[in-house]
Amino acid sequence: MLIYAKQPIYYVINNYPNKIKTLYLAKELDKKEYSRLMKMGFEVKRIPQEAAQKMCKNANHQGFLAEVSEYELHPFSSFLNKDFILVLSNLTDVGNIGAIVRSAYALGVDAIVVCGVKTLAIEPILRTSTGALFDMPLALEQNIHDVLNDLKTSGFTLYGADMGGKDIKDVAIKQKRVLVLGSEGEGLTSRVVSKLDEVVSIKMSHGFDSLNVSVAGAILMDRMRI
Repeated sequence: MLIYAKQPIYYVINNYPNKIKTLYLAKELDKKEYSRLMKMGFEVKRIPQEAAQKMCKNANHQGFLAEVSEYELHPFSSFLNKDFILVLSNLTDVGNIGAIVRSAYALGVDAIVVCGVKTLAIEPILRTSTGALFDMPLALEQNIHDVLNDLKTSGFTLYGADMGGKDIKDVAIKQKRVLVLGSEGEGLTSRVVSKLDEVVSIKMSHGFDSLNVSVAGAILMDRMRI
């Protein structure tokens, strides 16, 4: 997998240097930093700007690109003994998913289950999570109803985000908990809502009607911390 830009690459360098196969540099570094990188056990290659632009299809690479090990999805069954699970229902925007992964790791979520999509584009999710995906167990499951049933029978309380729900500030959060986030356009289906223990929302000021799903998710995750 190829990642690029300074922040995600340095996150991996500092936390998972063994996952880097080749580091590509399209900018000059001071001698001390270059020497440090050369001693870290992965290959370091200098490349021209033109080659870097071609590799990342003209995205903003900031002079840093890296080929890293593939991310391995986790089995959903391994999540059932955890405390705080995030379930994403029919989310397809990799930018949103990456931002959610980053927030989830920062806000104490133990694992994420992505439902309703056949495949995940891991590379852009890893990039937009700025490397936090390597710290966040992630599973891919087709049938969200089976996932919610398994979580329910394993003792989890199911909370789902919907604008018509109860203000999250007024909800008593249980220790073993699940937050379900729906897609940006459609939200949660009525069938998913029927399986929830509590529908929660963020009360808005100034008549504003909604937030981006990654922003709303971050607020809800923070308020569900125990």
